[in-house]
Parts: sequence; structure tokens; C-alpha cells
Amino acid sequence: MIRVSVDPAPIELGVEVAALEARGAGGIATFTGVVRTDDGVEALELEHYPGMTEAALCALAEAAMDRWNLLGATIVHRVGRMTAGERIVFVGTAAAHRREALEACTYLIDRLKTDAPFWKREWLAGGARWVEPRATDAQAAAHWL
Repeated sequence: MIRVSVDPAPIELGVEVAALEARGAGGIATFTGVVRTDDGVEALELEHYPGMTEAALCALAEAAMDRWNLLGATIVHRVGRMTAGERIVFVGTAAAHRREALEACTYLIDRLKTDAPFWKREWLAGGARWVEPRATDAQAAAHWL
């Protein structure tokens, strides 16, 4: 089971985790990202191309399902404007054993940071700035190639 959602609605962690638990897995691994408050960031705005972004996220989930023996993979990503402290992304994996679930979850968030077509803009007291790709994200993603 693969679930991918790109939506401005808040992420409901309980709903997402319950759906993975319903797969009958022995291990569930999750990652939840929130909008940081460092560098004076008051809000974060994400833009995407509908259809293209979902396809890219589905391809990542399918790759994880192929690489590990998963019972489920979920990627939920918000778009639009979010304030500091709000959830921006949820990644969850379900597998018979913890190691596969943990590795697949790490793989998905590492690859999502570089492979998903999102454009991010940080809003500060004095205006906005576009977020540039980080070298550390590229290094983490390269580990899985």
C-alpha cells in the first residue's frame, strides 16, 4: 500500500500512523517535519506543480517498496503557507521488522529533500527569500544511490 498526498490541509498524525498500523506490520517508522523558527523565519510557503509532484513522490515510495520488504509507505506533504511550528511533512513506513521500516523511512525523507519538485520561500519580518538546496541534503540523498 502506497499513500501519497500533497495538500494544504494540516497533517493528522494519528490518522496516518493508524493506517500504517492497520497493515499488520511488526515495525512502523515515521518522520514528521515542522517549520523551523531559526534565522527569524515566521512562515514558510511551498509551491509545486500538481500532478508532477505527486508522481515524483509516488516514484520514491515505489522505489522504497521495491528496495525493502514494506507493507506500506506514506508520504504526506503540505503546500501553501505555514507558520513556524506547523507540520510540513510526514513520512511513514510499515514492515514486518523494524530495520526495514527504519531504513526505508530514512531513505524516503533523504530522497524527498532532493528529488521532490517543491519551491520553498521563507517569510521573515523584513520580507521573503527563496530557499536554496543544501549540500547536506544532497550528501544524504547520494548515500542511497
